[in-house]
Amino acid sequence: MSLVKRSVAECFGTFWLVFGGCGSAIFAAAFPSLGIGFVGVALAFGLTVLTMAFAIGHISGCHLNPAVTAGLVAGKRFPASEALPYIIAQVVGAVIAAAVLYVIASGKEGFSLAGGFASNGYAAHSPGGYSMVACLVAEIVLTAFFLIVIMGSTDARAPKGFAPIAIGLCLTLIHLISIPITNTSVNPARSTGQALFVQGWALEQLWLFWVAPLIGGVIGGILYRGLFPETE
Repeated sequence: MSLVKRSVAECFGTFWLVFGGCGSAIFAAAFPSLGIGFVGVALAFGLTVLTMAFAIGHISGCHLNPAVTAGLVAGKRFPASEALPYIIAQVVGAVIAAAVLYVIASGKEGFSLAGGFASNGYAAHSPGGYSMVACLVAEIVLTAFFLIVIMGSTDARAPKGFAPIAIGLCLTLIHLISIPITNTSVNPARSTGQALFVQGWALEQLWLFWVAPLIGGVIGGILYRGLFPETE
């Protein structure tokens, strides 16, 4: 499969991740008094990855996340020469999804971006008021473990056919832990799409949601490759 076609698959997949995950947070989390809450939003993010892993995993590997791509490069599972096209495709997919969400959300009277539009933030913009350092650490640790689960479940020695389930459930768990902390990123593309529409504080704080997941992804990839090499 050509790099172009695989990148297009990544764009579609990341669109679905942001549209499904952030869409559930924007439209259904508290609707109107009986919504799906944090648990529902966490499950929505997990389901987007699970469904797309089955849909495009055999085409592009279903990264849907620059931090995953970087971590797989660090773990020697993906060629560095192909990382940039994947990352660009992921960001484009996330931005398109955020645009579609904006069109839908703004169709309701009283809509305002002041609610955050499912953006990620720290300090005053953390849902639970967590500090920048706390949010940085959370994003690094959670992304590192996400990569460990991804690499472990797709290892040649792992049971076949179950990787999408493990990865989807892992992302659900990550959201259950960290929605109150950062509104959960672990994905720079997901953060970028929403921040471009919110502007202001969301763009000012976006750096953390690139730096921390990328660091975490690389740490996770290196740790798995170093501790559990497939050539043992």
